Amino acid sequence: MVEMVVKEADSQGRVIIPVRWRAKWKSRKLVMIKRKDRIELIPIEFISPSELFDSIRISDDVDFADPHSIKKALLEQH
Repeated sequence: MVEMVVKEADSQGRVIIPVRWRAKWKSRKLVMIKRKDRIELIPIEFISPSELFDSIRISDDVDFADPHSIKKALLEQH
């Protein structure tokens, strides 16, 4: 679904984003991307480091004392 609102920027270039759009954001921080004559605003959703637990799979034969071995194993996954 696409929603559109026409807003006017103030003298400092600020635009107010409608509250109903911001209501579900988990952060007030945004990524701004300029693509030719358009600007994209993407809310940053932070995740807890605990959510990353067990998110990377590495083979059992990796020597974790050797950083080169770890790097090689990670690169082989892609």
